[in-house]
Amino acid sequence: MATEEHEPVEHRLEKLRMLRRQGADPFAIERYDRTHMAEEAVSNFDQLEGKEVSVAGRIVSFRPMGKASFAHVQDPSGRIQVYVKAETVGPETYSLVEALDIGDIIGARGDLGRTKTGEVTVFAKSLQVLAKSLLPIPIGKRKGEREWYGLQDVEQRYRQRYLDLIVNPEVRETMVKRSRIIRAVREFLHQEGFMEVETPVLQAVAGGAAARPFTTYYNALDHWFHLRISLELYLKRLIVGGYEKIYEMGRVFRNEGLSTRHNPEFTMLELYQAYTNLDGMMDLVERMFAFVCRELYAGLSFTFQGQSIDLTPPWKRLPLLEGIREYASVEPEEFRTLEAAKQAGERLGLPMEAENTIGGIVDKIHERFIRPNLIQPTFVTDYPADVSPLAKKDPANPSLARRFEPYIAALELGNAFSEINDPIDQRERFVQQAKMRAAGDEEAHPMDEDFLRALEYGMPPTGGLGIGIDRMVMLLTDSPSIRDAILFPQLKPEK
Repeated sequence: MATEEHEPVEHRLEKLRMLRRQGADPFAIERYDRTHMAEEAVSNFDQLEGKEVSVAGRIVSFRPMGKASFAHVQDPSGRIQVYVKAETVGPETYSLVEALDIGDIIGARGDLGRTKTGEVTVFAKSLQVLAKSLLPIPIGKRKGEREWYGLQDVEQRYRQRYLDLIVNPEVRETMVKRSRIIRAVREFLHQEGFMEVETPVLQAVAGGAAARPFTTYYNALDHWFHLRISLELYLKRLIVGGYEKIYEMGRVFRNEGLSTRHNPEFTMLELYQAYTNLDGMMDLVERMFAFVCRELYAGLSFTFQGQSIDLTPPWKRLPLLEGIREYASVEPEEFRTLEAAKQAGERLGLPMEAENTIGGIVDKIHERFIRPNLIQPTFVTDYPADVSPLAKKDPANPSLARRFEPYIAALELGNAFSEINDPIDQRERFVQQAKMRAAGDEEAHPMDEDFLRALEYGMPPTGGLGIGIDRMVMLLTDSPSIRDAILFPQLKPEK
C-alpha cells in the first residue's frame, strides 16, 4: 500500500486557490443545513428511499471516475456514500470535484437510493465544499480508491489527538463512552440525593492527598498559591456548614511523573455523606459501579485486556496485612516495629534506605506483591494510620485507619475513609505530618489551620470517597493506558 502521507501541501493550496477563483471559497461559508446524520439516513432507508436528504461531513474515501465520482462522507454517527455525476449537478458544480481531497469537509444534497452493489447512497443534486484540508491525512491506495488506514505512531496519536479522532473510529468511541460514564455517575449521585458543588482550584494550602502541588504566583494578592491536589478539605468544610450529601467532579493537579496509570492533570470525583461510615461508602461504590456498567453494557460484566470482570456485589474485602501475608508471605506481626518492617522489606528484595515509616513500607509491599493479583473487584482495607492522616483510627487497633481502596483489574480506582471529625486528633495528625515534612518528605500533608478551625465548630460522622474518573474510564473502555482515556494527555513539549 503506497502512502500519500507526505503529499506536498502546495497541491492542496493550489486547489484552494482554484475554488476561490470559481467563487466557491469554502472558508466563506458560515452554515450548512443538513436534514439527516449519516447513520440516520442509512438505518431509515426504507422510509427515506427516493426522498431528498442533505448530509455533511469529512471525506474519508474518494474515487473519481471521469464524469462521475464516489466519496464516503463521515460525521459523528458514521459514514454514508455520496455519488456525484457531472450530468446531474452540472459542469460548474462538478468542477469542484477536481479540487477535493481526503479530509475535506463537504455538504451534499440529493435523493437517497442504492447503487448497483446495494450500498445506500446520496445521489447528489448539489455539492458544497465547506472546509479545505490543507494538510494531508495519512492514507493509502487500494485499487484506485484512496482511503485512510489510521495513525500508527503512538506519540503522534496523543500529540495530535484531533488527527487521531479523525482517522481512528475506536478512539472516538472511547471518548463517547467517557462522556456516557461521566453522565451516568452524575445521574447515579442525583438519584442518591447528592448535590454537586464547586470548590477553589487555586488554594493557599494544597491538602487532602500525599502529593506535590504545582505552584503559581497570584500577582493581585502578592502570594504564592497552589493548584489543588485534592477536593477533600473544602468539601468537608461544606459538611461542617450543614450540607449532608455533596460531591464535586473536577480537575486536580499533582506534580508527579507520567505513566500508563498517571497523568499530572486528571479528573477526580469526591463525595461526602454525613452520618455514614466506611461500610456505607463500600455499599455506595458497589452500587455506583453497577449503575454505570449497566448504562454502558446492560449488565454487570465486561472485559478488560482479555480478563472477564464481574461487578456483582458484594465485592471481596481484603485487610491489607492479610493480603501481604497471602501474597508476600510476611506475617502481620512483622510490622509492629519499624526495624522488623524494614527487615521484611529487604527480605522481599525492596529498597528500604529511604523508608522511615511502617506505613510506607506496607504500601511499597502492597504495590509490588498484592495489587497485581487484585483482578476481580476488591476493597483493600485497614491501612496503617501513619499514611492515612485524614481517616479515623480503628478503635480496636489504633495503628490502623478506617480506610479502603477499591481495586479492579489491578487498578487502584479510589480511596475512602470514615473521616476524622475530632479536631484534636486531626491536629495531632497534622503535627506529625509537619515533622515528616520538615524531615524532607515533600508529600507529607501541610498544616491547614482554617480546616482545623472548621472542624472545631463540629462536623458530624462522615463517610468520604474519591474516585479517579480517568482510571474508571480506562477500565470500562478496555484502554491499556490512561492516555487512551483522556482526550489530551500531558506530553513533553515538541522541540
